[in-house]
Order: sequence, then C-alpha cells, then structure tokens
Amino acid sequence: MDFWQRYRAIDARDTRFDGQFFTAVRTTGIYCRPSCPARTPKATNVTFYETSAAAHDAGYRACKRCLPEAVPGTPAWNVRQDIAGRAMRLINDGVVNRDGVDGLAARLGYSSRQLNRILSQELGAGPLSLARAGRAQTARTLLVSTSMKLADVAFAAGFSSVRQFNETMLEVFAMTPTALRAARHPKAAGGSTALTLSLPYREPFDPGIFSFLAVRAIPGIELGTDTSYARTLRLPQGDARFRIEYDGGAPGRPLTLTINAVDLRDLPALLSRVRRLFDLDADPVAIDSALAADSRLSGPVAASPGVRMPGALDPAEMLVRAMVGQQITVAAARTALSQLAAVGRSSQSPGDGLDRMFPTPAEIAADGYALLRGPRKRADALRTAASAVAEGRLDFGYGDDVASLGAKLLPLPGVGPWTVGYLAMRVLGAPDVFLANDAAVRNGIRALDKPASESTVSPDTGTASPDFREVSPWRSYATMHLWRAAAVPRGGTTKRAGAVNGTAEKANR
Repeated sequence: MDFWQRYRAIDARDTRFDGQFFTAVRTTGIYCRPSCPARTPKATNVTFYETSAAAHDAGYRACKRCLPEAVPGTPAWNVRQDIAGRAMRLINDGVVNRDGVDGLAARLGYSSRQLNRILSQELGAGPLSLARAGRAQTARTLLVSTSMKLADVAFAAGFSSVRQFNETMLEVFAMTPTALRAARHPKAAGGSTALTLSLPYREPFDPGIFSFLAVRAIPGIELGTDTSYARTLRLPQGDARFRIEYDGGAPGRPLTLTINAVDLRDLPALLSRVRRLFDLDADPVAIDSALAADSRLSGPVAASPGVRMPGALDPAEMLVRAMVGQQITVAAARTALSQLAAVGRSSQSPGDGLDRMFPTPAEIAADGYALLRGPRKRADALRTAASAVAEGRLDFGYGDDVASLGAKLLPLPGVGPWTVGYLAMRVLGAPDVFLANDAAVRNGIRALDKPASESTVSPDTGTASPDFREVSPWRSYATMHLWRAAAVPRGGTTKRAGAVNGTAEKANR
C-alpha cells in the first residue's frame, strides 16, 4: 500500500488494516491503529510504520485510546518469504529472548550486523527493538487480562529485570504497569490458577478449523470439538497445557485461550504458536475476495467466509504427522499416530484427560517406528527422519522459506513434493501452496466442477486453470475449501470437516 491508500484506510477507520501498519502523528507524538476513533490527522503530520517497534524507535508512544498493541499481527510475515518475514516468525516465537540476536542471525544464515541492517531497512527497526515491542505487547495483555504479580508478568513477557519492564512500559505506553492494570483490568475469577486471555483476530472467522483439528486429535495428547481444542505441548523450558474455545453466540465472538500449565518463560512462544495454529493474523477479507473471483470457489466462500489455514505447534511433530499420514485416510493416520504416541512420556502437568506428550524425535527413532503397522519402508523412512532431527542433522522450522524447506526435506527417503508442500502450509503458513497430487484436492475440484461457460478463465489459455493460479497468492486457502468440498459427497450429507483431507498420491513415495 502506498501513502494515500493507507491514509484513506485511516480516514475510513477500516479495522481490516489494524496490525498491518501503524499511524504516527507528529503533532501529538503518539501512534495509533488504523481504526483509531480519534479525528483523522492532517496528511502532512502523518508517518506510517510497518511495525510498532519502528514507531517506538522514532520516539512515538502508543495511543491510550485505541491501544494499537492490542491488535492481530500482520499477515505479511507468512506472505513474505524473504529474510524479514522469516526473521519476524522467529522473533514472534521468542528466539531473541532465548538465544539473543546472534542466535537469530545464525538460524537465518547472516551475521548480526547484516541482519540488523536488513531489518532496519525493511521494517524500520532492528531485531532487538522488534523483540522489545513483542515483550511490551505480551506484558500489556497479561496486565489487563490476568491477576499475575507484576514481577511474574515481567519475566513471563521476556524482560530480564523488573526495572527494564517498568522502564519499557512507561516509555511505550506512557503509563506504569500498575496504571495500565488499574485502567483496564477486569475482575479476575477467585481461586483460579489458570491464565485466561482473549485472542484478537480479524473478522470473519470460520470455526471449521476446530473440526479440522478435532478429527486429527490424538487421544491423551489432544482433545477437540467443533468449537474447542485442547492439548499438551512441549516448549523450550518445559511442558504446557492449554485450551482454546470459540463462542460464536457471544458479543464479539471471542476466542478464549486458557493456559492451565506453562513455564512463564515460554508464554510468548506459546501465544505465538497458538496464533499460528489458528491463523489468527490472516486477512480473511482480502483472501475471500480473491477466492470468490473464481466461480468454482465463489459458493464455498460465500457459505464459509473466513476459512483459516491450520498452522503447526511444533515443526518436528508436524513432519512426523505428515509422513505417517501419507497415502492413508485421516482416520487411519490418527490410529497410527495413537499407536506411535505410546512411546511418548507422561505429561508433567496432566489434566482434562490430557496426560501424555507427543513423542520426541529421539523417542521415535529409538522405539516408536517399530509400533507402526503397514509398509516397512514407511517405518524406516520415519526412523531416518526422526534420527536426523534428534541428532541435529536436520534443522528446519519457522525461519525457513519454501525453497530452503524443500532443500532440507526432499533428500529424506519417503518425503516428496506433497509432504514439502503440506509442511510449507502448516509450518511456514505459506499462503500460495497448491497440492496438485493430493487425492482429496482432486476430489474437491470434481465436487465443485462447473461447465466451462460458468468457470473462471485464465487469460493465457482461455480456460479455468487446474492449479487455480488465478487466486494466487492464496492457493493454500483454496486448498482448504477443496478439502472441505471433498468431504461432501454429491447428493450425500456432509462429513465432519476435514475428514478426508491430505491423502497423498503414490508419486509421493
């Protein structure tokens, strides 16, 4: 977006752009979200920033009226596969808090100096400032949503000291932590030891993602319904257990995250991964507008606006799940993964029927692969991949792009283009992946097939393209609609959403 497109967005107070850029006003010294209800400033007094960190570094403080930190994140970090997008995914996962700027730079293959220069040029702030802004946002969320002690809030948000926490909050928000809590804190439930937070997202939101996760839930590790999802999760500092619920009938249709167990140092990473799992930083209006332009997808988009693309809580776990799920149905994959989960250790914080952890790559390589039924080659391929991850020979994750992900995974036996594409969707949040060799995708295309006279046509060939290139860069979301269409037999009733998704072709062996 250029300056005037952004200025028109703030003049219209368009909530779709909240979190995608920030508006700083020179005459007031504050920065706002695009939908701020205050009077639209003169264009000559406005500067737009890609990140709140850039506004902080330029000397602006957050608006107390519109709370620009309390917005969904930008979808650009998934759309962009460049170094800035990759860096932001890792910063949001807490890498700077855990490993410092040197650790972040090493993961991306740059020196600290090069990385600082690139991010400053692209985003207006270096990695330290970007991480600091994330800590401030997490701290504000905890202050206004929980009754945690101020010192616990400071360390949970990633600050190294209470003094640093106090100084940062005062500088960013022009309010002390105590004042922030007094101004916004609701009455907390007495006696509750859980953290309960409301997760912001852009409307519309289709809750079908809960069904997608529910049909894949592994007993003892996950629990899912059409409106809730809970699980155990291994994080850098220890085990966690959480639950997320959607209430479509309540004002604002809230998504509520309840964290029953977590090491406070892991809280920023947990929040980031839950947001990625439910694709809460997506721009559904932009996505749906592009998809609806294809006549094959216009009906499904109108019926289910705001479809989300499920992410991944743990990249190594998602590799295992993808390899086990190749060439079999979702139900069969769930059975196989339930058998595999037997080698995982018990959770350190059991509860709510969740008492196990998904097995580590080392546990799978040592014993788990032998529990898999079916072709021996599949079990051997899984052991090879698990061993490579456990021994550090294979290191991939949120900091990769699609090309580097393929370069790392394709040499593994049993991993083909479908697996790489599926992991790009789930781990990287890559929005433009089309799984052409996916049986459920082909079934979905047939289910939505229309006469040529009614179909969207390609300007190059004059016919509807089989790879849906017309809806690029949102073909991953087209895939979600096709999977859902494949679950509805012609003339039949709807299967539970996602029940047939992700069956790969034999060419992927």
